[in-house]
Amino acid sequence: MKRWAAGGAVLLLLLAAALLAACSSSDRADAPTSGAQAVATGAELFAANCAVCHGVGGEGQPNWHIRKPDGTLPAPPLNGDGHTWHHSDGLLYTIVSQGGKILESPDDPTFKSGMPAFGDRLSRDEIVAVLTYAKSLWGDKTKRGVSISESQAALSEREPFPPGPSRN
Repeated sequence: MKRWAAGGAVLLLLLAAALLAACSSSDRADAPTSGAQAVATGAELFAANCAVCHGVGGEGQPNWHIRKPDGTLPAPPLNGDGHTWHHSDGLLYTIVSQGGKILESPDDPTFKSGMPAFGDRLSRDEIVAVLTYAKSLWGDKTKRGVSISESQAALSEREPFPPGPSRN
């Protein structure tokens, strides 16, 4: 009986390792980074990694602009109703990859971010796909008569997504 239990435990461990390997982000190292496929891949990754805080439709948490007792702000909307579009692709990538702590500075000790880092969980291309999806949520929204997509694209010309690995 003990031999069966030990063998069963080993089999379960091997099965769990195989499932983890099948679900790892390295399988998607070459996720699409533009176009409809990037939006679809980004939507899937957003649902699995971001929606818990930012909402299924990117609507953010209630009162996202009012600090919580710990000094952090609730997760902002990513659907164009918040301030995400004020940031370049490069900065958005850095925030998702390294977490919101990179925004904290001695110049503003009151600012604290609760945004976790996803760089160890998502590949470069997966992060770009998630951000491509989030930007698709903006539609044709305008602020003060200016297209938020066009405004954000202009910022991103100066600070684009970081380059991906070179391919041979």
